[in-house]
Amino acid sequence: MRNEQDIYKDIGTILFSIAPDFAKKIIMRAELSPEDDHCEYEYDYIDEENKTSWITAGGRANTDMLRLLVELRSLYVQRNLTNGRPGWHGCEVMFDIEEMKLSIDFRYE
Repeated sequence: MRNEQDIYKDIGTILFSIAPDFAKKIIMRAELSPEDDHCEYEYDYIDEENKTSWITAGGRANTDMLRLLVELRSLYVQRNLTNGRPGWHGCEVMFDIEEMKLSIDFRYE
């Protein structure tokens, strides 16, 4: 299994690839199914004028993102990084394009 940093890097790469040229930040909200077979996404970006708008990622990006989120959740459970709780079910990812910085907030039940 790959490490956490590799997965984060791949998530950032996908978000960077779908960002409009004028975006400063990309925000993704995701809700994973318990069965790891589908995910609901919402993508927004913040532009140079600090306005927020939504974007679509496309089928390939969504499929790749699902694979990465499932891999990340599995890694958290296997390494007991959930403090004994079940794996997280959703997350909000912010990718700051200017800083090239990724942050993730996980949601647990």
